[in-house]
Amino acid sequence: MNMNDTRQGRNAHRRLMMIIVVAASLPFAARAGAQEGLDPMADAVAHTFTLIERSFLSLADAMPAEKYGFKPTNGEFTGVRTFEQQIKHVACANFAFFSQIENKEPPPKCDTGGPSPAKTKAELMTYLRESFDYAQKVLRTMTSANALDPAGGPYGGPSTRLGLTTLAVWHASDHYGQLVVYLRLNGIVPPASQPTRSR
Repeated sequence: MNMNDTRQGRNAHRRLMMIIVVAASLPFAARAGAQEGLDPMADAVAHTFTLIERSFLSLADAMPAEKYGFKPTNGEFTGVRTFEQQIKHVACANFAFFSQIENKEPPPKCDTGGPSPAKTKAELMTYLRESFDYAQKVLRTMTSANALDPAGGPYGGPSTRLGLTTLAVWHASDHYGQLVVYLRLNGIVPPASQPTRSR
């Protein structure tokens, strides 16, 4: 196989992926996002990203400030981050992924919390909210025409706008799942898991 065959194969794969994503997003176009004038591509991903944003913010807020230094120790938890470090990591990563989509320099060292000086629960909640607000702003600029534009950098490697956006959804969801354990080990049921009250 020569380089042209490889390139053509990658281009065919990208076109197929684009067709699949666009087709999958069409049912969402009639939802509220479409009323906001969002492109169906952005709307399809924004819906899922908004779900994890709401769940993550409510989870972070549910942990008492005095427990932000908590990390599990019973079981196989060697080297895990504290609750505070997890929150800071996710906020930094949100800024990083979406900075790369805008072809901007991402914040450094998100694996260790990045450059933000946030330390208290109030400061971390502000940082986390700001990171999701920024992510939503950038996400909403995605269209069917630019979704496969190259984007990437140190966080996620070479990718596309769509690729980094879906990576951001996965990343926040992965850490949400980890932090559910932190809350439950402290006797707290995450708000998204609490039973709804019937009226």
